[in-house]
Amino acid sequence: MPTIQTARHMGMCFGVRDALRATHALASKRPATVLGQLVHNPEVGRHLRALGVSEGDLDDTASAGTSDVVITAHGASEVKRREWAGAGFRVTDTTCPLVRKAHDALATLVTEGYFPVVIGQAGHVEVRGLMGDFPEAVAVLAVEEVSAIPAVRRIGVVSQTTQPLDVVLRLVDLIKRARPASEVRFVDTVCHPTKQRQTALEDLCRDNELIIVVGGRSSNNTRQLVEKAMRLGRRAIQIERADELQAEWLRGAASIGVTAGTSTLDETVDAVVAALRRMTAETSSSPAHEFLRLAARMI
Repeated sequence: MPTIQTARHMGMCFGVRDALRATHALASKRPATVLGQLVHNPEVGRHLRALGVSEGDLDDTASAGTSDVVITAHGASEVKRREWAGAGFRVTDTTCPLVRKAHDALATLVTEGYFPVVIGQAGHVEVRGLMGDFPEAVAVLAVEEVSAIPAVRRIGVVSQTTQPLDVVLRLVDLIKRARPASEVRFVDTVCHPTKQRQTALEDLCRDNELIIVVGGRSSNNTRQLVEKAMRLGRRAIQIERADELQAEWLRGAASIGVTAGTSTLDETVDAVVAALRRMTAETSSSPAHEFLRLAARMI
């Protein structure tokens, strides 16, 4: 029967837990609108809707049907915070402390005269928040995007918190080589939970043939786990819920590793592991498997 191993570090981080607790506490008192997806996980979204929490648009103050609004764990620019407060809304801010750290680092760099660069997905809510107070800022995630950085005297670089550190460091090196006359200062803002999960994934890939990654399809850090597992030569499959598992995926795998993104609920991971155990037990007890096992013993 295939073995099933879970990553040493995986699943929901403290920033997501705190955001959920704060939103849950608010929703238990009065109606609230989350300005976007609180975290990139559909299971969390369903849970919040069941509490009566609605979803609005951070860029549209007319989108909130309640007096209370929630800034998501991904954060927002100060411009947006002032906009909502100025429009008369009570603002609950659930920005992850490590995202706040990235905001502070970028603001400090700008204050010290560095041109702002953010390594990350230009359209991602966290990156939009980081860049929102600095219209001149440039987002970089692909090699060809480095050329958009102007040839200025000083360049200050931070990262979206959920980017893999090895990817970030490669891009920092590219920026330095593309702008040799510039002073490039990099502040590492990749969050500790992301680093932990990436390192734990490396261990998981050493010991397992198939990697199951649990998390929302719009979650950047979950997608990065999938991509890294594939770069390490492993077959990797991403799912959001246990009922998405298919028995045929497990055939031929002697060992299965399980990990999860930082916005994945503990109960979702537990359900996936339980389903995998049922499936592997059923596969191992099938007539075809038994025939192959007996044949192997006779050789």
